[in-house]
Amino acid sequence: MTYFEVFGLPPKLQLDTAALEKSFYRLSREFHPDRFASKPAEEQAAATEKSSLLNDAYRTLRDPIRRTEYLLETEGVELEEQSVKATESARATGEQKKQIVPPDLLEEAFELNMQLEEMKMAKAGADNDPQLRKDLEAAKANFTGLLEASQKQLEAEWTSWDAAVDSGDDGAKDAAKDEMLALLNRRSYLRNLVRDVNAALE
Repeated sequence: MTYFEVFGLPPKLQLDTAALEKSFYRLSREFHPDRFASKPAEEQAAATEKSSLLNDAYRTLRDPIRRTEYLLETEGVELEEQSVKATESARATGEQKKQIVPPDLLEEAFELNMQLEEMKMAKAGADNDPQLRKDLEAAKANFTGLLEASQKQLEAEWTSWDAAVDSGDDGAKDAAKDEMLALLNRRSYLRNLVRDVNAALE
């Protein structure tokens, strides 16, 4: 059973989160382990399992990015290393997460890394370079704008996916999957750049 099926939903990306929450609380009451305390052990175990599945499904579907990643996984798409799951895995293991650079950002990312190194050296030498700070703030504004644009493009793909599901157009679904995968990667990479700039500016 997929997380969408848990809530009786079609595999779409634009969800009514208020209705999802209402459904979650209704089902939580129905399968709460306390209601099965006097039941046989087998029924108690089944209720606990359903309750756990319900919680996992709700946590995933209420977050639009997790929902998108989950849907792609159910469609057999292997997510890039910058998925939420990869981030959590890297944090848990302490391993370095692989960075996948969108081709059109290669030059800007290289320049930013040079500026970040300069800022690191300047801080180490207690040297305050106003121009370097100004350049980093401009870079942050640029990458923040690109991040917002990526989010809007991703939301547009949610509409494309849902329309393809309704029409049964497999070609359109495949195109939307490819685009969503690229946009998730781009969005994650840009978020990391903004995070790095913020850390340097502190």
